[in-house]
Amino acid sequence: MLMEVGVETAQPAGGPTVLRRLLGAQLRRLRERQGITREEAGYAIRASGSKMSRLELGRVGFKERDVADLLTLYGVTDETDRESLLALAQDANSPGWWHRYGDVLPGWFETYVGLEEAAALVRTYEVQFIPGLLQTEEYARAVISLGNSTAPPEEIEQRVSLRITRQKLLTRGDSPRLWAVVDEAALRRPIGGRDVMRGQIERLIEATKLPGVILQVLPFRVGGHTAEAGAFSILRFPESDLPDVVYVEQLTSALYLDRRDDVDSYMEAMERLCVVSAPPDETAEILSRILQET
Repeated sequence: MLMEVGVETAQPAGGPTVLRRLLGAQLRRLRERQGITREEAGYAIRASGSKMSRLELGRVGFKERDVADLLTLYGVTDETDRESLLALAQDANSPGWWHRYGDVLPGWFETYVGLEEAAALVRTYEVQFIPGLLQTEEYARAVISLGNSTAPPEEIEQRVSLRITRQKLLTRGDSPRLWAVVDEAALRRPIGGRDVMRGQIERLIEATKLPGVILQVLPFRVGGHTAEAGAFSILRFPESDLPDVVYVEQLTSALYLDRRDDVDSYMEAMERLCVVSAPPDETAEILSRILQET
């Protein structure tokens, strides 16, 4: 029985990205309990040790046949337990809603969308732009056009649609908490022109009233701070099997960090940002002042 080795078989909610990570974590624990190396496990499914590492980290999809062979290798013979994990493998291979945006969604960002969809808490620091989950459609269009200046209009609209669709997770029944720290520079940079920025700041004022949103402003008067390297996000999940993930976006790729030391360093930086930023109960007033000056 899987419960005898401490592996949960209940299938969690969440997109395929998180399901892959959960299945990979369970298979890793089963392998380690049996004292089997990644290389030995890989040999059993005609794969390398590095492929096994990617599977256990949830970075690639699972073949049900491979999962079945691994369960046999790990001594999992109970049919109920096997069926549960094989069903999890099948669900993990099902495309998420964002699959229809595959033409404009780079693989390195697809992972983030899947993680964001299943997160219980998203903490983010932005220095240049308003966080994507809080952008108006007009502001999003202006930002996306800047980063894709040669793209045809239909591609721009697809990207805008993806960003606006992501925002639906803030209003669903099991919505994650969003805790955002926004640098004053992002609030004063006139993306899209005066009318677009006024609409964006008004949206942020409305967001401060949402029960699941905490919004803080990092004012210019703070000067230098612990996150001078740039924007980043930290995602936390309801499943205890999943570690926090730090997301750092680059121009054409992204970093996903889940090593405890890395996460702790970014979490410490985030906590310091929250301490030096204006308190959340002052955010609406700060935004209103900026709105009057815009």
